[in-house]
Amino acid sequence: MPKVGMEKIRRAQLIEATLEAIEKHGFHGTTVSVISKKANVSTGIISHYFGGKAGLIDATMRYLLEELKQELLNHLPHTKNHHARLHAIIDANFASVQRSKKAAVTWLVFWTQSMHSADLARLQNVNSKRLISNLKYSLRHLIAKEKVEWSAQLIAAQIDGFWLRNALTHTQHSSHNQAVETCKTLIDKVICDYGLSTK
Repeated sequence: MPKVGMEKIRRAQLIEATLEAIEKHGFHGTTVSVISKKANVSTGIISHYFGGKAGLIDATMRYLLEELKQELLNHLPHTKNHHARLHAIIDANFASVQRSKKAAVTWLVFWTQSMHSADLARLQNVNSKRLISNLKYSLRHLIAKEKVEWSAQLIAAQIDGFWLRNALTHTQHSSHNQAVETCKTLIDKVICDYGLSTK
């Protein structure tokens, strides 16, 4: 009879093995056999918990999305200062856990595969909408109403663009810091240009 809590441990173990396998072998080289060997479990365990590779990849992406969500919650200041909140969103998206090599490679695979998988495309859509929604929430308190959507899209595009460029070029910590500062500068510029007359 399985030990209490073993399923949670096994799932976490297999997700970690998947991240390591994708980093080393890429998406197509990450087979059920490769993952099971890294996790030191039988291939049947993967089928039992996730239904196969597709289900495990889906679970791995949900894990990264949850990590990103938790990073945001950790970075958000306990205040109603929406300017600071926007800066916190930037910090969360460039946090060390999001730019680690394992996470970066898996995110790149995720974006690529989402063009061929309805399930992954749906997760990508959720991720994109969450970022836009978080940006718009605070922008509504700071800038003219007609500029909120445009500004949120602009800031989100800059976040994704810098993150992607840094991931593809394997840049160092200083480059990530520069990306963070540039994104924050854009936010400050948007607020300066379109800010409400009374705040």
